Amino acid sequence: MILLRQLLGDVLRRLRVRQGRTLREVSTLARVSLGYLSEVERGQKEASSELLASICGALGVPLSQVLREVSDQFALAELQAAPVLADVPEHERIAVPDSVPGSMSDSVFPEVKDMVAA
Repeated sequence: MILLRQLLGDVLRRLRVRQGRTLREVSTLARVSLGYLSEVERGQKEASSELLASICGALGVPLSQVLREVSDQFALAELQAAPVLADVPEHERIAVPDSVPGSMSDSVFPEVKDMVAA
């Protein structure tokens, strides 16, 4: 199972290390205990939105950037964990129509159809 708190911790740690900052520096600026920040970075504690904002402020990074990076990592993890369609028996597959009634014609965006077909 993919845990949001682990991905969030990974992103925060990567940002801190990239800046060459210590846990002590960031914890002091964020006004959070060193031990708690360490647990957040290791994905052992769920950080509140207020705490995340404080940590991001200490790192000088917008919270939106951190959440975007977490979202990207989450999407990658989901893709890696998703079963390949070829592994799903035919009778368990969800039928997907070639076109949706009332939608724009395939000729409007043929490159999208080509990407989906690939």
